[in-house]
Amino acid sequence: MLHALLLSLSVLTPPDSAAPKRFSLLPLPLIYYTPETRFSYGVAATATFRFKGDTTRQGSPFQVRPSQVTLGAAYTQNKQLLFYLPFQIFYKNNLYFANGELGYYRYNYYFFGLGQRDVPAELYGVNFPRVRVNVFRRLTKADPARPGRGLYAGLRYQYENYILTSVAAGGALASGNVPGMQIPGGTGSLLSGVGTGLFYDSRDNVFYPSRGMVADLTYLSQGAAVGSQVRFDRYVADVSTYHPLGNRATLALNYVLSVTSGGDAPFNALSLLGGTKRGRGYYEGRFRDENMALLQAEFRLRVWKRLGAVAFGSVGTLGNRSDFMRLNDPKAAYGAGLRFRVNRDLVNIRLDYGRGIPYASLGSSGIYLTIGEAF
Repeated sequence: MLHALLLSLSVLTPPDSAAPKRFSLLPLPLIYYTPETRFSYGVAATATFRFKGDTTRQGSPFQVRPSQVTLGAAYTQNKQLLFYLPFQIFYKNNLYFANGELGYYRYNYYFFGLGQRDVPAELYGVNFPRVRVNVFRRLTKADPARPGRGLYAGLRYQYENYILTSVAAGGALASGNVPGMQIPGGTGSLLSGVGTGLFYDSRDNVFYPSRGMVADLTYLSQGAAVGSQVRFDRYVADVSTYHPLGNRATLALNYVLSVTSGGDAPFNALSLLGGTKRGRGYYEGRFRDENMALLQAEFRLRVWKRLGAVAFGSVGTLGNRSDFMRLNDPKAAYGAGLRFRVNRDLVNIRLDYGRGIPYASLGSSGIYLTIGEAF
């Protein structure tokens, strides 16, 4: 959801501006656009900092990857309200890092059914607090010339109390037959899960890589022992690789596998396709099932000075415990976009248009205006 971060005139700093300070605080106006929200407006404050003791062997604190914490609030054209605090913390010369999100959301979505059972789009309302915390420690030896790169391992925790406030009369959600609607109260689900993970990073740049790879492997278990109303396990592998094609072009590839087992996940916790990250061109959650595999490719071209262009495509498939992946029923999408570099760290404003195949009027195309790459 908060793939859409900050779009502000105040981030349009010259790419060759002065070296960063150890601590900076920026109040920012906020605007972005996605099919799920339409235009969204708000305010945020972002703190970027490095801990005092973090220096490389050469004594420069700016070789350490910067930590960043943002506090923001937004209101959308679809009458949604968002309060959030995403964070990314690097500590002790990148030996430790933590990332995640704290937030509260008053939202509405369209529900299109599960698995092979499509339903007419049903609008439903939901309120939910969300906590996601990942804490990692580096396993490989530090390389001062390549700060933040290497293999990390750590622990993960997620909490979400998903409370439905309205459903479409006579729809699938109202029937109570959708997973997550049969729990006590029948109005959503309380999820609490703990797990582990591995994280590997060899990218040359965090925000706009031209070579290297990043791999994020997750195991998360939901159950009564940690406060969850439902019992299930989730395994996710999310790997991206970056391949230079000359001096001005890059081929970026993203591979995702998400598998659910060990119980019955509620509909809002199933693997899904769509949104600003996974399958642009489909509404977020247009397709949901226990398992999902996705391949995405993006051709990135630096056109002129700060201006860039991309062409992208994706193909995904879904499945469940009886039919692991329905390879005969792929979900494909394609699109193109523009990029505008906003600072010396190669952060881009992203404007994309995506379209699903086969195309349907609702849930199968979208415009995305946000900050940062899809992967």
